[in-house]
Amino acid sequence: MVEWRSGGMMKAAICFTFVFMMLVLTACTEGPGSGRDTLQGETAETSKGDELMNQAEQDRRVDYIEFLTTDIEETKRFYSGVFGWEFTDYGPDYASFTDGRLTGGFSAAPEVLRGGPLVVLYSTNLEEIEARVRESGGQIVKEIFEFPGGRRFHFTDPSGNELAIWSDR
Repeated sequence: MVEWRSGGMMKAAICFTFVFMMLVLTACTEGPGSGRDTLQGETAETSKGDELMNQAEQDRRVDYIEFLTTDIEETKRFYSGVFGWEFTDYGPDYASFTDGRLTGGFSAAPEVLRGGPLVVLYSTNLEEIEARVRESGGQIVKEIFEFPGGRRFHFTDPSGNELAIWSDR
């Protein structure tokens, strides 16, 4: 065990080591050849170290959600129309999506069975998003209901995946 004494050499050595390490880390991540181009403090390109740190922050968190779909093109139309999700195709049988926070994908399958974990999305305006789900071909399978903390409804997408949307408003 380290004994801290006022003005002790151990405390000074630890402080010096910490400051030195911070200077070295700053030089390695911000300096020339770091893989980062900075302009007024903004990063134009992420360094490998930052990517690893961001991944470490995601440890033990939901990272990717994958659904089955009977029609990739219809699924992309539905989710981009209702929620504004962006898609990247990986061949004719797979498309990944991003919603701006989370990523996932849709894999082509001959049939989609309901059940399993329920994915719950959030909306600030439940009635507006419910109308968009209906207009885009989704089916409401549980009308809006109240629960402690908010309200929600359940719907199925055109392939039959059941999801829910909740709001605290």
